[in-house]
Amino acid sequence: MTVGAGISVSDGNLLVKGSCVLANVKDNIVVTPAAGPALVDGAFIGVTSDQLGSRRVFPVGKLEGLRFMCVFRFKMWWMTQRMGNCGQDVPFETQFLIVEAREGSHFDEGSEYGEEQSALYTVFLPTLEGDFRAVLQGNEQNELEICLESGDPAVDQFEGSHLVFVAAGSDPFDVITNAVKTVERHLLTFSHRERKKMPDMLNWFGWCTWDAFYTDVTGEGVKQGLESFKKGGIPPKFVIIDDGWQSVGMDPSGFEFRADNTANFANRLTHIKENHKFQKNGKEGQREEDPALGLRHIVTEIKEKHDLKYVYVWHAITGYWGGVRPGVTGMEHYESKMQYPVSSPGVQSNEPCDAFDSIAKNGLGLVNPEKVFHFYDELHSYLASAGIDGVKVDVQNILETLGAGHGGRVKLSRKYHQALEASIARNFRNNDIICCMSHNTDGLYSAKRSAVIRASDDFWPRDPASHTIHIASVAYNTIFLGEFMQPDWDMFHSLHPMAEYHGAARAVGGCAIYVSDKPGQHDFNLLRKLVLPDGSILRAKLPGRPTRDCLFSDPARDGKSLLKIWNLNDFTGVVGVFNCQGAGWCRVGKKNLIHDEQPGTTTGFIRAKDVDYLPRVAGDEWTGDAIAYSHLGGEVAYLPKNATLPITLKSREYEVYTVVPVKELSSGTRFAPIGLIKMFNSGGAIKELRYESEGTATVDMKVRGCGEFGAYSSARPRRIAVDSEEVQFGYEEESGLVTLTLRVPKEELYLWNISFEL
Repeated sequence: MTVGAGISVSDGNLLVKGSCVLANVKDNIVVTPAAGPALVDGAFIGVTSDQLGSRRVFPVGKLEGLRFMCVFRFKMWWMTQRMGNCGQDVPFETQFLIVEAREGSHFDEGSEYGEEQSALYTVFLPTLEGDFRAVLQGNEQNELEICLESGDPAVDQFEGSHLVFVAAGSDPFDVITNAVKTVERHLLTFSHRERKKMPDMLNWFGWCTWDAFYTDVTGEGVKQGLESFKKGGIPPKFVIIDDGWQSVGMDPSGFEFRADNTANFANRLTHIKENHKFQKNGKEGQREEDPALGLRHIVTEIKEKHDLKYVYVWHAITGYWGGVRPGVTGMEHYESKMQYPVSSPGVQSNEPCDAFDSIAKNGLGLVNPEKVFHFYDELHSYLASAGIDGVKVDVQNILETLGAGHGGRVKLSRKYHQALEASIARNFRNNDIICCMSHNTDGLYSAKRSAVIRASDDFWPRDPASHTIHIASVAYNTIFLGEFMQPDWDMFHSLHPMAEYHGAARAVGGCAIYVSDKPGQHDFNLLRKLVLPDGSILRAKLPGRPTRDCLFSDPARDGKSLLKIWNLNDFTGVVGVFNCQGAGWCRVGKKNLIHDEQPGTTTGFIRAKDVDYLPRVAGDEWTGDAIAYSHLGGEVAYLPKNATLPITLKSREYEVYTVVPVKELSSGTRFAPIGLIKMFNSGGAIKELRYESEGTATVDMKVRGCGEFGAYSSARPRRIAVDSEEVQFGYEEESGLVTLTLRVPKEELYLWNISFEL
């Protein structure tokens, strides 16, 4: 028997806290306890082997009859989810796996609620060891396998003892968090999200130029877009100038890639400064050397005219899609050399990619890893001097294909990420970086500072199959990604048949909220559910994740399940419910497909415990009773402890519930503040809350924003005051809904003092 903390191999079985998770475990599988005080019941599993090779596959044991959810890379750049119950259902490039080792997740009561557990969740985290990266996959014999790769034929020796961390417990979210924190302590190469500084742009409404202009973006186009928002009274406070501002060009012998909604991947960076479209009176083929007439003149103008707080620009981690052109005048000191990317077999077996195929055909000009900090520092210092506040760094996973000759994919990726983060820290104030096309563990386990990550494939406005897939993929990817960074749900169009669906999801996602509207094409009524007049948003506190009872169901394909996503505010919870049925990534066709043109109506339920951490904000005396306020329905439902509220949604419909713990006051009145009830995330407006001041039945709170404020009270309030001034209010006897109106404050981020006498 080989034993770790709660994990053992005995009689050929991998036992997790007494439950068998894998059977017929191979003799060369070893279990090694994690060093230091235990954060979670868990241990590392590895292999003993005298085989050499830059890519090796090791069977571990059979996974059969247990439900699981995994996230895997269906493209080189992006992950999505898959559910199954046996080893052969585990796809190539699986980077996270959670198994229901003991059934009960439908009915268990959750440790946060102080009740007995029945379910047991087991998490598998394939990690990095030395110069190798491990991932999971299944085979036809239902065996779970470890695939180990270096990405460099010359790097073929590995130790093999710490390849996958396995952890188990009764609360899935706590198990995942503590498992990642254990790996953090073991590797010492990355930091957990909770230890990272979040950029302030997350708290403000933004606009990205990508879907508005693609690479045809110009300085004038940026100005037009901002003017268009200004006319509607919803001012963006940050802007991302996406791909299209840089100085790039093709090699004379290059193979051009043409599409109307993407870049020419054959282009390479030819100068760190902007192209003529972002120079004052710029002309193609000519360069304006005066910095005041370059990017700075546009950034200065839009910041002053539109009161912007942050302007970001896009660049690829290698400079541009095709890298940095070797030997180009003024950039010789970066020592860029041509390399031809090679993707791993696991990636090749999933969805083909035009971007990668183009780069592989044309090659990539890779900056010398020893010079890459100087490249980033010179690029970012120039941008900072032009008034740019941060960067969206794209195409990050390309580094894994360039490891040959550099000590392998892990070593090259870490070198680049360390240089990138050092430059961000040196040149920008607020850890201002968004990581994009970066869903590989080479980068995740090398990210000490980066705090925001795009959480799924793009918002595709013209692909009908993509919208429900997008919401489900982000939610499930976030279970893993949210331990490393704050997931970014991507831009969307406010004027679009699926705009409300996307907007509601972002409101519960805890993410930045930004759109990519073309000038003049906006739905300001929708935006007002997301954005306050001062440009701030009511952002939830955590990464939005599927509820516990959704972990192993498939809300995109099973024809019967709704997707529920939960998050937490300072004093309330929020649950978004989405009908995502009808489309998914097809493992046969290797692309997104609509598999049901007319998915039926789906019924489910919500309950207070769907907000897994609600007890953390409810207080010690909470009885478990809660209020659920439906955004679309506009209804208050009182939920006694463990009660359920049914919900039925048609295809592509949604609802958002604000879930509030009920407090019983000394007078016997039951009370629960809801928030700004016209906003998706109503409860995000409540920033302070205090009950029973000086022995009287009063509730005092501080609230941000304006519009209709709602609360539940079992009795009509005697008096309500806002900033010490008594105000009129409405009261519905039947539902207990109290409403009052808050005017638009004159100050940014102003907090109203609201007092209820009950």
